[in-house]
Amino acid sequence: MSIRINDVAPDFTAESTAGTIHFHDWLAGGYAIIFSHPRDFTPVCTTEFGAVAQLAPEWAKRNTKVIGVSVDSVADHGKWKRDIEAFGGAPADFPIIDDTSLTVAKAFDMLPADYYLPTEGRTPANTATVRTVYIIGPDKKVRLSMTYPMSVGRNFAEILRALDAVQATDGVPIATPANWQPGQDVIVALSLNNDQATEKFGALDIKLPYLRFAKQPK
Repeated sequence: MSIRINDVAPDFTAESTAGTIHFHDWLAGGYAIIFSHPRDFTPVCTTEFGAVAQLAPEWAKRNTKVIGVSVDSVADHGKWKRDIEAFGGAPADFPIIDDTSLTVAKAFDMLPADYYLPTEGRTPANTATVRTVYIIGPDKKVRLSMTYPMSVGRNFAEILRALDAVQATDGVPIATPANWQPGQDVIVALSLNNDQATEKFGALDIKLPYLRFAKQPK
């Protein structure tokens, strides 16, 4: 079953490099990013997890936890972490889930269509998790999802930017325009008329009747 925006993220209990994870409890009322990767000890995944480790101060600044998912075991994760840290030059302190049972991958729809092919003739590549990313809000609901094929490494600068946009717009009647960066002007929601928008956000930059910019709220 596919996971949609505003669905409550599936709950699960799983072993990880940080011990047993009860996912909804682990969220602890903050933001979280859960991301899957095909296998341990693979080249693209090592660069991705190194990037996540390097961004640890940025995740903390945004009160956001990160957690990885792999079909490999905790023992393998522990060995692989040494390679991640050597490549990334930063501690890989975030949990990596042991999903040898594929329970989490199935719950979050992280498997490619090939997984559902008949067992006969199916290769390990057919059952490898694709590069899926979910941003989860403090209410445990999915705010954003991204899916990459196995051959394309994720852009974690974009994931960080998307997280900033999600947090900036959560519960506020604004949206972010194309290529928005934190601190740039935002778009005022059409649920506010001009007077209401001016009272709430200050001076407006009205490009079109339905496209009104304002300074990003602090």
